[in-house]
Amino acid sequence: MLTVLGKHNPRVKALLRLAQKKGREKTGEFLVEGPHLVAEALRYGKVKALYLTPEFASSPEGEELIRAAEARKVEIFGLPPQLLARAAATATPQGVLAVVEIPSTPLSSLLQAELPLLVVVDGLQDPGNLGAIVRTAQAVAATGVVALKDSVDPFHPRAVRATAGAIFRLPVVKGPSAEELLPLLREAGIELVMADPHGGVPFYAHSFLAPTALIIGSEGRGPGPVWSAHAHRVHIPMPGGTESLNAAIAAALLLYEAARQRYRWR
Repeated sequence: MLTVLGKHNPRVKALLRLAQKKGREKTGEFLVEGPHLVAEALRYGKVKALYLTPEFASSPEGEELIRAAEARKVEIFGLPPQLLARAAATATPQGVLAVVEIPSTPLSSLLQAELPLLVVVDGLQDPGNLGAIVRTAQAVAATGVVALKDSVDPFHPRAVRATAGAIFRLPVVKGPSAEELLPLLREAGIELVMADPHGGVPFYAHSFLAPTALIIGSEGRGPGPVWSAHAHRVHIPMPGGTESLNAAIAAALLLYEAARQRYRWR
């Protein structure tokens, strides 16, 4: 029997706070929304609680998620549709949310990986772009993504949704500043590569066979100045005359070129 919670229940209040970065940082938890992402979280993440509307809970998809949650001893609760809609980040919620523990991946494990391929996100503010970068990085078997302090939270609901579940399968580290990370990358012997629309060699002419960190900044200002003196510059040719590319698209091009070289795709 599904216990349906009311709006004054402390669990509901805690759930609503996870929509904000401060709430996520305080609890070490984040929200996952929709059947596909919740299923991915149950498969690969550490789910603390599952919330469903009574209607969705009685559907075949809802019953399957409930069985998966019960098998993992996850707490399960019902929410009226209007309360679930308040917690959800989408305009048309799909009837199910999960509270998931934020993974604690040590930065050192990424730096010490064999032949690392990292993406360092510096100053990116659009959660959809960050989520798309995580999704692409996981697709090419990159080592992980590091989101610097001045970037959007990778566990923002829109960022999580844009990863399409990749955030549960790829290490994502948040928190260090560029000034803190730079000496660690150099000490680990990791080559820095940044896209520069006005300089450097074409990205496909650069060798990505060494341990590499791709520095991806915002579309407006690019990576911060701390990287300039230490990074190899590459550019993405744009014969159509476009001034710049979306950060997620630029990252995808660099990641797939690195993967092509490393895996010798033809």
